[in-house]
Amino acid sequence: MPQSMNKDIIPLFFWIKAVSCPDISILIYWKKIKKNKRRDLPMEYYYQKTSFSLKIPAILKSLEQNNMEGYYFESCEEMTKDILSRIPEGSTIAWGGSLSIEESGLMDALRRGSYRLLDREPYMNTGDEKKFYGEAVQSDFYLTSANAVTYHGELINTDGIGNRLACMMYGPSQVFFVVGANKFTASIEEGFRRIENIAAPANARRLHRNTPCAKTGRCVHCHAAECLCCYTSVIRHSRFPGRLKVFIVGETLGL
Repeated sequence: MPQSMNKDIIPLFFWIKAVSCPDISILIYWKKIKKNKRRDLPMEYYYQKTSFSLKIPAILKSLEQNNMEGYYFESCEEMTKDILSRIPEGSTIAWGGSLSIEESGLMDALRRGSYRLLDREPYMNTGDEKKFYGEAVQSDFYLTSANAVTYHGELINTDGIGNRLACMMYGPSQVFFVVGANKFTASIEEGFRRIENIAAPANARRLHRNTPCAKTGRCVHCHAAECLCCYTSVIRHSRFPGRLKVFIVGETLGL
């Protein structure tokens, strides 16, 4: 690329090269990115965001074919507003201790609302874990994230206790997955590698677990007492239409 090329058109150049379709939609999209661009973020951020956005139509189509609903948002604020519009006041809401949901601002918004929110901490502090898990399974809405999602619309998750997986598969009337762009992988195998080498070690450190991965940063397929990887599931199809909804945000969320 000539050095004299204006830096402002470099991202547009990469977009055109990526899709090989220099039509008016490209110009509209580039103007939108340029308008919302933060000067403190590196240009690589916008290249990655553009690359991911190109995959969204196919991802949403795959989720639909898998009997799930998929929705894409460019920001957490847009996603939070949409989710709140779907939950009636007075609903019982449980959640799986998701860092993605905390970071998105959704939990703060729910705590300000008129809902029956099942908060884990009071139950854990009084030793009523089983009561919490039992009520969560019967909730109207269960909020969680996914450890990995493939471009083919498959949801991959690993749990230490299995309560999160149980609610995903059966129980709550609606299950909402909040997923950042960083959670997507090309295949199930790549999703497993992401869990073993990124999500599990990071969560073990965050939760102060005494596991090998918390010390080494990589999975050694341990059988430690505090292992977070006891149960694994792949959801490739939802038995009940519309029960599983995947809210995708074009940002980095969670681990």
